[in-house]
Amino acid sequence: MKKLHITLIGITVLLFSSCKEEVEKPKVTYDQTIKTKESIRADSSQIQIADLPLQMDGTDYLLHPVADLSIREKGIKARYGSSNVNDLSFTISNYGEFEITGYLQNIKFQKIDSDSIHKLTDKPVLIQTATYLKSVADRTNSQVMVYTMFDMDTNKDGRLDTSDIKALYLSEISGDRFTKISTDYQELIDWKLITSRNRLYYRTVEDTNKNGEFDKKDAVNYYYIDLSNKEWKIISYEPV
Repeated sequence: MKKLHITLIGITVLLFSSCKEEVEKPKVTYDQTIKTKESIRADSSQIQIADLPLQMDGTDYLLHPVADLSIREKGIKARYGSSNVNDLSFTISNYGEFEITGYLQNIKFQKIDSDSIHKLTDKPVLIQTATYLKSVADRTNSQVMVYTMFDMDTNKDGRLDTSDIKALYLSEISGDRFTKISTDYQELIDWKLITSRNRLYYRTVEDTNKNGEFDKKDAVNYYYIDLSNKEWKIISYEPV
């Protein structure tokens, strides 16, 4: 009976520990003593590399995805024991139809008749997707890129990752006019292109109760931009 009691206590402790580990950190930490633009700690052990360039159909620019080289320690068992080797992954992005995906630190742009290469941004970001709006270019001659990324250390843990708030950006195919179109501290839910209207629609959720989480008690905001206009004007609308 005593052994059963000890076993039950052990199981309870393990379950309690497991539940504690599953609790997610809030995406936003409100601390008035810390400036809005947090400094991101650089990892000196990381090595930046670029994938081979790609060219979106109908454009005059090469795009060079840039990210940290992923080096993973992998233990392997040899014939006379075991040893650790570095398992290197030199691929940092994937390319679908008019879209780059990955976790990129930057994208560099190069006009096809030039040797000059320039960065999309000088500030720390983590780019998740970069999408070329080919259908808009075909209809309006406006060559626009859409980016989803993490650009602020909103949970104040000293790094940019998927635990922070996701943002939405636009740029021209050259990387110029790099513009944030979502609002700071509003989490991007999704975006959608309505080709017939040349409109980019998107939704964000705002932590209106300031609890650091995004839940059903918070407000959902709706916006669109008419990409046929030279000026990217953000228009708010209320479908509900």
